[in-house]
Amino acid sequence: MRAGMSELQCLHLSGNLQNQHRAEFNSVYLRLTSSVGICIYSILSAAAAKVCVCWEKGSRRRGAGAALPGKGAVLQKGTTSKLKEIHCSEHWEDPLLRVDFLPKVGGCGKMKLSLAIFLSFILQTGICSGIKWLALSKTPSVLALNQTQHCKQLEGLVVSQVQLCRSNLELMQTIIQAAREVIKSCRRTFADMRWNCSSIELAPNYLLDLERGTRESAFVYALSAATISHTIARACTTGDLPGCSCGPIPGETPGPGYRWGGCADNLNYGLVMGSKFSDAPMKMKKSGSQAHKLMHLHNSEVGRQALKASLEMKCKCHGVSGSCSIKTCWKGLQELRDIAQDLKNKYLSATKVVHRPMGTRKQLVPKDIDIRPVKETELIYLQSSPDFCMKNEKVGSHGTQDRQCNKTSNGSDSCDLMCCGRGYNPYMDKVVERCHCKYHWCCYVTCKKCERTVERYVCK
Repeated sequence: MRAGMSELQCLHLSGNLQNQHRAEFNSVYLRLTSSVGICIYSILSAAAAKVCVCWEKGSRRRGAGAALPGKGAVLQKGTTSKLKEIHCSEHWEDPLLRVDFLPKVGGCGKMKLSLAIFLSFILQTGICSGIKWLALSKTPSVLALNQTQHCKQLEGLVVSQVQLCRSNLELMQTIIQAAREVIKSCRRTFADMRWNCSSIELAPNYLLDLERGTRESAFVYALSAATISHTIARACTTGDLPGCSCGPIPGETPGPGYRWGGCADNLNYGLVMGSKFSDAPMKMKKSGSQAHKLMHLHNSEVGRQALKASLEMKCKCHGVSGSCSIKTCWKGLQELRDIAQDLKNKYLSATKVVHRPMGTRKQLVPKDIDIRPVKETELIYLQSSPDFCMKNEKVGSHGTQDRQCNKTSNGSDSCDLMCCGRGYNPYMDKVVERCHCKYHWCCYVTCKKCERTVERYVCK
């Protein structure tokens, strides 16, 4: 070990994250955090998580032990027994909670790490994800958010988001709708890619493809920021939010034959309220590394810039027999489908950056020094992604085995690209379609149902 490096001991704690056990696991995690001060919370899968607790050798050892449940205890039974010291001579295992020391050395597990290595690991782990609020998509439709105490029942929110919920209760159904739209848009936009955004549905317990500073997480942060502001702006237009109304009439004079009217999307209100909510996790003091915070805030702003750029003039014609002699116009946002596609293009051309000293403070700058500075409309990422060809949950890859591919396509959904050179298997699929349609006066159409067989392909 190099001089000047602190010697650390580490304890690994893993537990069940199913709904009925999550509270117990989180309770232990919080006690460890308060006792030791340095914790890494890593999501292993949709139903499991791991905490790595490290402390300087010879200090606060008893505090870490006191935070753990007694050996052999079952957390969900509400046991209050504690360890008075760390038992490293035995390996205690429970199906719901497992505590062990790695690696095993002479019956007492000790892990010696340099502080530099440990901090490097922290920097590569998204300790506090700013998109956990997408778990709101799972909120039951029967839940009536009409009282402030309901805000605590919502999953995936940080303290400041709960406070925003309490002070803007009427806004929450719109934000829940936005969370659902983010997931739907992401899945639709990447349906033809190896990474098909399937892990977004694990919210709030993501895999590493969205927990780390990847290109994929850059897209999801941008899409989330754009979608929440878009949904709020549209809700103002439709009258679903009592606190806002139509957007302001533009200051410029329309051309001949045009006049301002209708109800414009209230983009300003959407941007203000949307950014307050979606950026809240990144503005907390304990929200992961500074590099990740800067990256997520930048990409969220890219999403909002894409939303602003989508504002366009929409018109409705008036006149005798549809002559369109006069057009009533307003400023409206493009559909989310179009905005998501724009952000996908930015995803494909995203710039890899590093956290580097620039003057008196550190900034995110392109890793390749020959590349020009990053623009505020460009996505950035800190870590390269795998090719997503093979299943590997450690890196957030579901693989492409059994994914459907297009034999005749030259794009990302082609069997050559989707299957990563492994080949593909054909299968026959029956499709039911409407056919032999007839128009009847007046005014309806009747059709028959026809069945045909088509050949499809899935990756080996």
